[in-house]
Amino acid sequence: MALVRGSARKLLADAQLDQLSRQLLEQAGYQWGQKVSQGEVNSWLRSLPQLLSDLVDAGLGDVEVLLEHRLPHSPKRVDVILCGVHPRTGAANYVLIELKQWSKAELIAADLVSVAKYTEPVLHPAEQVRGYCQYLVDATPALAERPSSVFGIAYLHNAHASDISSLLKYQVDDFGQIFTMDDRAALADRLRALLSVEAGRDPARQAADEFLGFHHAPSKALLTLAAKEIQEREQFVLLDEQRVAYQTVLQAVATARAARTQTVVVVLGGPGSGKSVIALSLLGELARKGRAVHHATGSKAFTQTMRRVAGSRNTRVQNLFKYFNNYIGAEPRDLDVIICDEAHRVRETSANRWTKADMRAKARRQIEELIDVAWVPVFLLDENQIVRPGEMGSLAEIGAAASAAGCDLEVVRLDGQFRCGGSQAFDTWVARLLGLHPLPPIAWSDLIAGSDDDFVVTNAPSPSALESWLITQREQQGGTARIAAGYCWRWSDPIDTPAGRRLVDDVRIGEWHRPWNAKEGKRVPDVPISDFWASDDRGFDQVGCVYTAQGFEYDWAGVIFGPDFVRRGDRWQSDQKASFDPAVKRAAPLHFEGLIRNTYKVLLTRGMDGVCVYSTDPETQEFLERMTS
Repeated sequence: MALVRGSARKLLADAQLDQLSRQLLEQAGYQWGQKVSQGEVNSWLRSLPQLLSDLVDAGLGDVEVLLEHRLPHSPKRVDVILCGVHPRTGAANYVLIELKQWSKAELIAADLVSVAKYTEPVLHPAEQVRGYCQYLVDATPALAERPSSVFGIAYLHNAHASDISSLLKYQVDDFGQIFTMDDRAALADRLRALLSVEAGRDPARQAADEFLGFHHAPSKALLTLAAKEIQEREQFVLLDEQRVAYQTVLQAVATARAARTQTVVVVLGGPGSGKSVIALSLLGELARKGRAVHHATGSKAFTQTMRRVAGSRNTRVQNLFKYFNNYIGAEPRDLDVIICDEAHRVRETSANRWTKADMRAKARRQIEELIDVAWVPVFLLDENQIVRPGEMGSLAEIGAAASAAGCDLEVVRLDGQFRCGGSQAFDTWVARLLGLHPLPPIAWSDLIAGSDDDFVVTNAPSPSALESWLITQREQQGGTARIAAGYCWRWSDPIDTPAGRRLVDDVRIGEWHRPWNAKEGKRVPDVPISDFWASDDRGFDQVGCVYTAQGFEYDWAGVIFGPDFVRRGDRWQSDQKASFDPAVKRAAPLHFEGLIRNTYKVLLTRGMDGVCVYSTDPETQEFLERMTS
């Protein structure tokens, strides 16, 4: 959905009467449910009248214009989309335009640009709009059949060509082309070649109606494409900050080889912001180029799953996936790059009770081992996903370790939410629900009122109703579903019976009972091992916990709040005595509460299409019912 739609001529008249920015501001509050920054309002005031005037002057006043159009399953918005018909064939054409107010900019690396108003590099505008075009085509079956109907333009309307000369040395294609204030005549010619000036209003309106009515394919599932990403070619379209992170790492690799300098790259982002997609894209690209690269995590489940899925029948690929504690005693700079995914799970030390004495003597702080082993250590993390005592992956810790090692430090912050239907609103709703946001909790229906957000948030009156809802979604909508819960029930070893070995139904709520996922090393027939609970279809029959869910995604998520985290009045209360997690139970009370909040944040944000919640506590259940209404 676009914030505002109309002909170029009508929108220009609104802009000249100072009405257009008010319309956008009103619709933004209605659709996005959040305050718009003054910087964004200023960009509307300064950029839109110029483009709309150029369109009318070019004879394209009848073209239908969509402003601030959100890409499907994504938080990213295209500034302007022009809808019209080809002047010769009459077929619908769509032109995506990114507007930049920059007056000066300089290319500093492959696709990275330095702009005076920003402290960090940004993506080359041609690459930005090119990514939007490719993403839109990939996500829209009708456009995938006719990609030649989509075009991309970056318009730097305040810049002279001489002041951005380095940006103009780029590969031009239909998805990415730059025009400056010196090129207005050329821009008009380009647009008239794509959009008819004589067709009139009806064909343009019809083209826009068709565009807004397109069916969109589901977002790409990480595990489905992991093998092709690493073994064949790039599968994921990286947008904006994702691409900046990707190019920052590749540039650091090039610099390291040329100047023998070590650079630490930290990528910060919330659940679903694309951290693991960036990690796999980098792993595939660097491995194909013959670089010495490893992907490492602190999660056995995630690493084992990636070995099985991405490295199926390929030992070389399987060996790319490691653990954080594999680098005790490793030679300095043994690798070109180490990609530390889920780096919030970095621990104080790699040594544990199974570490041999000779290796234990070599162990240092785990973060130091990870930095020393590669020319470019990359850490992708979310500081609000630390769920166990001893996990210490944070920007502050990594930054301090990088400084102590004499390394350069690059930080990239990811914006938005690409899981959960691309719903930025859901990300905000979860943070507000759990007290991780300065604003209080808000009902889902109130937050998304008037928007086109199609992520599903609901509640169930019982665990059996929650399970039934997931089954219904899976059967009617398709996809995968899982139930996960707070660690509030004992976790028994499997038992041997005359009928064979089986799991124990430890999770008991009234008459409903289900087993936890299998314990590590405790195999049970027809039950996936714990590492594969989230990715094996048979995992639906067990209840997962944060340790088997973290790092994974499934289409439909069911979340059971246990008695360890309950709502009392206008605040949450944590109950350490209600937890059966042996590690978390030993945490200090204040630390425990933070870990539990993060635990439920992880569980709530696994679903790609929807979530259903239930609490064993009556007062909390009543609160959840209000919040999911």
